[in-house]
Amino acid sequence: MNTFSVLRLAVAVPLLLCFLGAQQYWFLRFWRFADRIESRIARHIVRALIVSAFGLVVVALTAAFFSGRRDLVWRFSGMMGVVGLWVTSAFVSWVIISLVSGAALLGRYARRLFLSTYEAANSPRSSRPVSEDDVRLDRRRFVQAATALAAAIPYGAGAYGFLVGRHDYRVHEVELPVSGLPRELDGLRIAQLSDIHIGSYISAADVRRAVGMANELNPDLSVVTGDFITGRSDPLEACISELARLRAPLGVWGCNGNHEIYADAQEKAAELFAQHGMKLLRQENAEIGWRGKKFNLIGVDYQLARGRGGRRLIMLAHTDSLVRRDIPNILLSHNPNSFRRAAELGIELMLTGHTHGGQVRVEILDHRFSPARFMTPYEAGLYKRPLGSFSALEDDEVWSATPAAPAALVYVNRGLGTIGAPVRLGVPPEISLLTLRCA
Repeated sequence: MNTFSVLRLAVAVPLLLCFLGAQQYWFLRFWRFADRIESRIARHIVRALIVSAFGLVVVALTAAFFSGRRDLVWRFSGMMGVVGLWVTSAFVSWVIISLVSGAALLGRYARRLFLSTYEAANSPRSSRPVSEDDVRLDRRRFVQAATALAAAIPYGAGAYGFLVGRHDYRVHEVELPVSGLPRELDGLRIAQLSDIHIGSYISAADVRRAVGMANELNPDLSVVTGDFITGRSDPLEACISELARLRAPLGVWGCNGNHEIYADAQEKAAELFAQHGMKLLRQENAEIGWRGKKFNLIGVDYQLARGRGGRRLIMLAHTDSLVRRDIPNILLSHNPNSFRRAAELGIELMLTGHTHGGQVRVEILDHRFSPARFMTPYEAGLYKRPLGSFSALEDDEVWSATPAAPAALVYVNRGLGTIGAPVRLGVPPEISLLTLRCA
C-alpha cells in the first residue's frame, strides 16, 4: 500500500465513522417510533423496512468509501441519488442536533451554577414568583422546538438542492482583459464546461443539455477542464460521447482532473477524446490561429500539491518549456491552486474548475460561507495576480507591492456535477462563456 492510499484511508475511516454515527442515531429514532405502533404485524413490517433501508445505506456508504462502487446501489432505479441525499441531510441534521443539545446541556450547567451561587448569597426565605417545575417545562419545550427546527432545515434545504438546485444550469458570461492580447484576438469567445462527474448524480441526458446550452452560445473555442467521472464504475465513454457534440470552429480541447487519477482513466480519456476528433492536452501545447493571429493553448494533468510521503511538490514543474513569449498563453489546469505558479511562469490566462464553487454557499450578515474556502483561496469566478509574481506572496501582498504590473488571470468554473452530497445550494451548475478582451 503506497503513501497516497494510506493517507486516503486515514481520512476515509474517521469520516465514514461519523456518517455511520449519524445513521445509528436516526436508526434508533425510527426504531423507537416503530415501538409505538400497536399492531404487531404492522410493527414488524415497519421494523423490517427500517432494517432494510439502513442496511442499504450502510452498504452504499462502505462501498463508496473503500471501493468507489456506487453502481452496486445505482443499478436499482437511480437509488444512489436518494441514498446520497439521505446520507447528507441525515449527517448535517445530526450535527446540528448535537450542537443544539450540547448548547442546552451547557445552559443547564450554567443555570445550576448560577442558582447555587444565588442561593449561597441570599436568604433561603427568598421568594420565587415562578415555580421550578414551570421553568423546567418551558425550557424543555423550547429545546424540543429548537431541536425539531434544526433537524428539519437540512432535509428541506437538501430536497431543494437535490430536486431543483443541481438541475438549474446557468450561463455565466464574463469578459476577460488579457494582458498582451493582440487586437485581432479581441472578442474571441470560449465556452467552458468542467467537473461533469457523470454517473450516480448526473446522467448522459444532463450532459447533453449542458452541451446544447454551450453550443447555443456560438463559441469560437470549447474547453472541458477535467473530472469527467467520479470513480472507476462511472461511464466515461458516455460522458465523452456527449461532449463530442460540442461545436466550435477552433475545436474542442480538454485536460484531466483528479478523479481521472483516482479512476486510473487519464490515458483512456485522452484516447476517447481523439476517437471523437477532440484533443485532451497532457503536458502539451497547441498553437491556434484566429483572425490572422495566434495564441498558445496549454493543457496539463491534475497538479498534485504533495507527493509520496507528504513531500511538497512544485506545481507545473515541467510546464515552463511549453510557455511562449511571443504570443498569449491560455492554460487548462483542473486545480486552481496551480494559479500562483502559472502567473510566475508568465501565463496570461488560466481556465480551471475543481471546486464546484463549494456546491453550497450560505450568506450570513453579508458574509459568504462555502466549503470551497477550506481547500483554496480561488473558490469560483475570476481572480488575478501580477505576471511574474513570486508564488510565496499572497494575492493582496503582491498587488500592494506591484500595483501597475500586467495581470495574470484565472477563471474558476463552478462545474456541472456534484461530489459527495448530491445537492447545490446557492451555487448553480455553470456553463461559462468567456470573451477575451485587450487589457
